[in-house]
Amino acid sequence: MLPVVEVQCPYCGERIELRVENCAEEQRYTEDCPVCCKPMYVVVDLDDDGEPLVTVESEAGS
Repeated sequence: MLPVVEVQCPYCGERIELRVENCAEEQRYTEDCPVCCKPMYVVVDLDDDGEPLVTVESEAGS
């Protein structure tokens, strides 16, 4: 089962849950916010224990 992380949409500010892969060291992809439907740029890194560290940005990078 993929881990679930909670993030805040950079557009509407709503807290949302994302399922992320924890088998790749670094991932970068675009996913639409399920609340406002705007595209978020998602970056997933793994910490030393293999736990996902997730950040999201607007597509413009803000």
